[in-house]
Amino acid sequence: MNKLEATVKLKCPRCHEGELFENKSFFSWRKLSKMHTNCSVCGLKYERESGFFYGAMYISSIFNMMFFVAATVAYYVYFDVRVDWRVYIWSYVGFTVLITPLLYRLSRSIWLEIFNDYKPQKK
Repeated sequence: MNKLEATVKLKCPRCHEGELFENKSFFSWRKLSKMHTNCSVCGLKYERESGFFYGAMYISSIFNMMFFVAATVAYYVYFDVRVDWRVYIWSYVGFTVLITPLLYRLSRSIWLEIFNDYKPQKK
C-alpha cells in the first residue's frame, strides 16, 4: 500500500495497517472525531502534542476553497440560463455540510502523513 492509498483509506502513516479512527462510518456524528490514541499495530502516537491537529484545518480549508472555485467555474460555464445566485450559494452550503465529515477525516490523515515517514514493521 502506498502513501496516497494509506491516506485515503485513513490508515496509520507509519505502518499503513492500523486504523486512525475508531468508527469507519463518516456519518456517525457522535463518533466522527474519535481517533485512536496510538496505532494498534506499530504503536505510533497520533497526536504529538496538544493542538497538533490545528494544522489539519488549513488542509480542510484548502480543499473547500478548491471545491468552491470549481463549483463557481462550473456554475458560469454550464448554466446558460442564469440560476439565481442565492440558489447557488445555498446549494454550495448544503454540499459543504455533506462533505464536512469526509474532509475532516481526510485532512487529519493528510496532516499525519506530512509529519510521519513510512517505516514498516518487520514481521
